[in-house]
Amino acid sequence: MNGTVKSLSIGSVHLARPVVLAPMAGVCDLPYRVIARRYGAALVCAEMISAQGIRYRNQHTAELLRIDEREHPLSMQIFGSDPAVMAQAAAVVEEAGADIVDINMGCPVKKIVRNGDGSALMKNLPLAEEVIRAVVQAVSVPVTVKMRTGWDDREFTAVELAKRAEQAGAAAITIHGRTREQFYSGRADRQKMRAVVEAVQIPVIANGDVTDGPSAAALFAETGCQGIMIGRGAQGNPWIFPQIYHYMDTGEILPPPSPLERYAQILEHFEALLAYKGEYIGVREMRSHASWYTKGMYGSTRLRERVNRAQSAQEFRDIIRAMMDEEQRRQDRGIY
Repeated sequence: MNGTVKSLSIGSVHLARPVVLAPMAGVCDLPYRVIARRYGAALVCAEMISAQGIRYRNQHTAELLRIDEREHPLSMQIFGSDPAVMAQAAAVVEEAGADIVDINMGCPVKKIVRNGDGSALMKNLPLAEEVIRAVVQAVSVPVTVKMRTGWDDREFTAVELAKRAEQAGAAAITIHGRTREQFYSGRADRQKMRAVVEAVQIPVIANGDVTDGPSAAALFAETGCQGIMIGRGAQGNPWIFPQIYHYMDTGEILPPPSPLERYAQILEHFEALLAYKGEYIGVREMRSHASWYTKGMYGSTRLRERVNRAQSAQEFRDIIRAMMDEEQRRQDRGIY
């Protein structure tokens, strides 16, 4: 497998490795993007931002536009269905420092699609193409489009949308191998992803069901894609990036991080979240991250119950440190 992981160029943006962190709401905030970059994510994508929120200067939206220098290269994703508003939002995102502007045409959430945004655009391909063209013309950085295979199993529109995106000037496409109707259930359809890869000349990044090195290698092989995007597999698991690279380069599976490594990473992540969002939000948002970091570990259920009751930063720290001490004692006794 040595040499199979190659670099990836998205317009003017060159990535040393073709593995990207997906834009996940509530997960890929600034602190976690910095962590993922440090662990080797070649490109990180920010949580999706409402074009209308940018237009009306929404305070929460403004916070989503914050960038740390350690994140670059960074893709910022916008969603909306009004070409003029999307163009305006893209210009703001570029000015904020994004290296790539990504257009969301894949979000399945009801409150998004009922406004004609996200994956709803896959049912209106002329408008989707108009949106892409408007955004491309509004910025000087590369523009990418993230889509699904279609609205449902009866509507496999991804190939046609990919062709329209290429014609409108998109520099790359990300295809999640599920329909909007599936949300995140079932398996990603790799045959349909391959069909998208074969339909266009621009790079295609495949997204769906990558959890480790072997599944990443299989996605490359079965779709012929130029890059892969990691979503849920990266939740509480920044180690997935070096694991994938090592497997693709050597065929060897790296051992998982130890419990103590996981706890140490939780504390580091928590301190960064506190600095970025403050104590009240930081404590509450870290509950989900802590659950992801410790999934399947000894004591994870007990930890989850305790951190869900934590009200202060110090209480949260004390819980994690107590779990670390307990784990160290287990190791000292030879219990694994």
